[in-house]
Amino acid sequence: MEDYEVDLYSRDLRTSQSYNERLGFGIAAFQALSNIAVNGVALVVLSYGGLLLANNQISPGNLMSFLIATQTIQRSLGSLSTLFGQVVKGLSSGSRVFQYITVDRETSLQTGGLALGAVGGTVYFKDVLFSYPSRPNQVVLDNLTLTLPQGKVTALCGLSGAGKSTVAALLERFYEPTGGRIYLDDSPLDELDPSWLRGRVLGFINQEPVLFATTIMENIRYGRPSASDREVYEAARQANADSFIREFPEGYGTVVGERGVTVSGGQKQRIAIARALLKNPRILILDEATSALDAHSEKLVQDALDQVCQGRTVLVIAHRFSTIQNADCIAVLHKGQLRELGNHKDLMNKDGMYSALIKRQTMFE
Repeated sequence: MEDYEVDLYSRDLRTSQSYNERLGFGIAAFQALSNIAVNGVALVVLSYGGLLLANNQISPGNLMSFLIATQTIQRSLGSLSTLFGQVVKGLSSGSRVFQYITVDRETSLQTGGLALGAVGGTVYFKDVLFSYPSRPNQVVLDNLTLTLPQGKVTALCGLSGAGKSTVAALLERFYEPTGGRIYLDDSPLDELDPSWLRGRVLGFINQEPVLFATTIMENIRYGRPSASDREVYEAARQANADSFIREFPEGYGTVVGERGVTVSGGQKQRIAIARALLKNPRILILDEATSALDAHSEKLVQDALDQVCQGRTVLVIAHRFSTIQNADCIAVLHKGQLRELGNHKDLMNKDGMYSALIKRQTMFE
């Protein structure tokens, strides 16, 4: 597709060239006409002023004042033409910026609300209905009722598009439910302060964590900027990251590069786990946290996750059923609805959707 993309880019360049040429011609025409007009006025003033001067009806100083005034007008009109071109360019370049300035604030940008003194960690989804704003007619969650028990691991599974990641997005308050409500303990989630919720209560680890182009120490400390070095070391130890970090020549001062390009996928994931652990969240969300790793890295990351999940409310989203079969509770979603609920053994004995998914995956492995 290289030739196609080159042609597409070339067409866009030619379009841009055409618009700039038209703008240049417009500015040139405006300047030419304004100069002709103003110079014509100057000639008229000079001719008529010469007659007045010859008849002693005007002094040389007054005539010179008129000439200077006409020249000032000429320069101002010439500047207006250039300014007009800059205004056109500015409006076209700033149109995208103005779109963001005028857009309505979304939940993820809002602050304010309740901050609970003590958090147990039980989450209730009660008759939650949701459709994405870009697809309002497509129901993603259809009257979902689900409980994430305090201190337990709840796993979500199902086919792609069943609404698993949407559950995590609603819990993080990236979106608000179209209908129904979500509760943290006994408090409605939409009445809580999003900054407090994300900063103190929730820890989120997804498939591709984002690392910044700074040191490992600062990447981990990003989870809680006020944390001490000792607390960073402890979080890394719990995430099984301390050993490989200390093997680097610069240790915790190693710069990982943009998006963590200098570390492996498993190392990047364990750094992200340490960052999430640093704020000691009551609720931990794992969205396909090990699906992009090889078997060895997955084992290391899974061992770290097994340690950090203890005593926390955990929501696990995964396609690999080996990562969720030990969960305390497994919820099977299909087309936004809860179809089955129970532990691995009970659901396999039902010989229902969960059993069929397990058998299908085993068949292809």
